[in-house]
Amino acid sequence: MKLAQRHKIIMYIRKKGSITTSEAYTDLGITQFATMVKELKEEGYKFETTWERKRNREGKIIKFKRYYLSKQFY
Repeated sequence: MKLAQRHKIIMYIRKKGSITTSEAYTDLGITQFATMVKELKEEGYKFETTWERKRNREGKIIKFKRYYLSKQFY
């Protein structure tokens, strides 16, 4: 199960260019995204991240990371 989830994350980033925790949950059904990223890093994958901000449903500004695969993994 975990291997399939990690594979989904890699394929999603390769297709869409990046992923956030929210996208992992809504698009892929992955609830423990941080754990999957940690395990991918342990397997040798490298990620670049950027901080993004947007307003949530209540109008509050929230910060979150967007993950990109390092160029060597495409």
